[in-house]
Amino acid sequence: MIAKLAGPPSATSWHPGVSGLVVSVDGEDRFAHAHQVVSLGADCARLSVEPAGLGPFERRPGEVLLGRDLRARHVIHLEGARLVRANEIELARTSTGWQVLGVDTSSKPVLRRALPRRLRQRVRPGRVVDWTDVEPFVAHVPTARLQIPFRKLRRLHPAKLADLVEAASHEEGEEIIRAVGEDRELEADVFEELDMEHQLEFLRGRSDEEAARLLSAMAPDDAVDLLTEMDQDRRLPILAKVAAPVQAKLRKLLSYNPETAGGLMNPDFVAVPSTATVQDALDAVRMSTSPPEAAGVVFVTGEDGRLAGTVLLVELLRADPGRDVTAALKPGPASLPPDADIHEVVRTMTDYNLAVAPVVDDDGRMLGQITVDDVLELLLPSGWRRQYGMVAHD
Repeated sequence: MIAKLAGPPSATSWHPGVSGLVVSVDGEDRFAHAHQVVSLGADCARLSVEPAGLGPFERRPGEVLLGRDLRARHVIHLEGARLVRANEIELARTSTGWQVLGVDTSSKPVLRRALPRRLRQRVRPGRVVDWTDVEPFVAHVPTARLQIPFRKLRRLHPAKLADLVEAASHEEGEEIIRAVGEDRELEADVFEELDMEHQLEFLRGRSDEEAARLLSAMAPDDAVDLLTEMDQDRRLPILAKVAAPVQAKLRKLLSYNPETAGGLMNPDFVAVPSTATVQDALDAVRMSTSPPEAAGVVFVTGEDGRLAGTVLLVELLRADPGRDVTAALKPGPASLPPDADIHEVVRTMTDYNLAVAPVVDDDGRMLGQITVDDVLELLLPSGWRRQYGMVAHD
């Protein structure tokens, strides 16, 4: 059967219509229009015309052969964000014609096809997933001229998208990444969630300019981790193409051992002088480009530029906007030198119950901050996501 899988851009509940059926006549593919299909079964079809009178089949733009291009291949099950295999395509005849209703993701269709014809009816249909809840991969289809709709993928968390990419084949992963590439920030978030092996894999096919643009959008500490794992002959040309302000941050981070506070820290943080008001601090958070988890703490510096204390964002929201920020200040924060090893980082954050730890130089001036997720990523074993929960279901 043949269908066009691309629905209207705003469609939230839509089932593709079937345009026709490919019939093999003496080893030659012929085309039967959908209105010429009287009935369909698991193993046969009945037409209103003689097969010999059908015209030749030719792929047309936008069309997909359901049996050849989609059946037995992975599709994305959007609910739960996992890969499933479309072992059978479920069709039905409606008032508007034949439509694709969903896919059977169980192993029963495979078993049915393996049995002799007389026994196939004994195998009942398996679990059918509605078409509106799945998204197929179509990059392998020469006439598809479409890709996974970005509007569907953007509903998923970057970590879920990264799980899908890691569970997919390289070609399927590329298709997901190309789709989320419509949003540069989301693309960077997905790359940050990928394990190092997959980051390097999908960066190989990019030009130096594309790689530099991606690294510029990533959190500096994650970008540096990726740069560190690149071959030297690739690392320097890419770094040279990164915008000057971001490049300066990356070069600074590259000077630290990756398993020290300096190597773990993010150089982006929110800081205000001790003379600021609560409203000034809130404005600084609002204008900051730091990720939400890094903007939950505002660092307060004294007249000498040294770190004087911290203020939680929630405390700022509860305080009178006109009061001095020092009214909500938590003085004497536990801080870390840039050469502190991972054990000292973990011990300090644990002892002082810190979700965010400041990193300061010898004079007590802020260099960056470490969030608890940075520490967890380093401590968890390589490949932990696949070890503790695969997302591909065949």
